[in-house]
Amino acid sequence: MPSLPQLTCLLVAAVLTLLPYRLSADDTIYTKVDVNPVPVKTPPPEYPEEMRRLGVSGVVAVTIILDEKGAVTSASVVKSSRSEFEAPALAAVKKWTFKPGKKDGVPVKVRVTVPLRFDLDE
Repeated sequence: MPSLPQLTCLLVAAVLTLLPYRLSADDTIYTKVDVNPVPVKTPPPEYPEEMRRLGVSGVVAVTIILDEKGAVTSASVVKSSRSEFEAPALAAVKKWTFKPGKKDGVPVKVRVTVPLRFDLDE
């Protein structure tokens, strides 16, 4: 029977051997596609009440990953003018839907960055 260090080495070798197979074409996230994703449903973010009361406007840049069906699978803030706007911006984009982006005529995962403006005049 192999010792614990030998089993550990075998396990590590198995993981390293199988790791390349885990990455497939399905895991590719494109930034450039033949057909860009098209927004279908984009509910606006809720304006933070304190920022509204203070008369503060702002912008949040959010990077989103869309799946092959056009659903947002993840979102993260890239940059923001005020941290108070970040949570509402993320909550809003997670509800968005798109017609998927396409590469060679096939729907693919796409990464895009979108600005969300918090403007008191709107």
